[in-house]
Amino acid sequence: MRTEQNESDVVTPAYTVRVRARVEVPIDVPGLGHRAGTMVSFHGLHDGREHIALLMPGWEKRSDPLVRVHSECLTGDVFGSQRCDCGPQLHEALAICSHEGGIILYLRQEGRGIGLYNKFDAYLLQDQGLDTFEANAVLNFGHDMRDYRAAADMLMALDVPEIRLLSNNPEKGIQLRSHGVAISEVVTTGTFVNENNHAYLTAKRERAGHALEV
Repeated sequence: MRTEQNESDVVTPAYTVRVRARVEVPIDVPGLGHRAGTMVSFHGLHDGREHIALLMPGWEKRSDPLVRVHSECLTGDVFGSQRCDCGPQLHEALAICSHEGGIILYLRQEGRGIGLYNKFDAYLLQDQGLDTFEANAVLNFGHDMRDYRAAADMLMALDVPEIRLLSNNPEKGIQLRSHGVAISEVVTTGTFVNENNHAYLTAKRERAGHALEV
């Protein structure tokens, strides 16, 4: 176990989180073209997953940079699925962070933490009339299995103890604060509704308190 510390470390009783590598990666921001970006990997994240941070120039100019904590959604982020709003939310975050500077924490927590195949099973149940939360319950999962402790640790390793949070999900703020992250402001995301995700977004608003105007 690593015992030495430096300014980029955050120390917990069981492990040490630190920056593993910073890699310059040009980012294609939808509608805006190429922008400079830095992708950051980490050592010591408690869940052992390969979460990353994307730093967009200008984030370091504020003591409370704008931060989007985005959970992986292969179907929406990569293939443009209309069953959710994940892809448009990620594109929005890229656009805002490339314009004013900011950080996107990309967490490998597919399907609100239940995994890709289980998400497909939940989709089949939704096709039978269940909402997204009822489908999770039938599959013996909680409404939302995501854990934002890794996001808090990543911020501490980046020496970012205070943020402006870009989110419509109140649970993110609750968890981040519980892990020591100060939130100076919550900036709500847009609402990206279409005929295929209307019921999904309505369920998130009514069942989980998401700040959405459906």
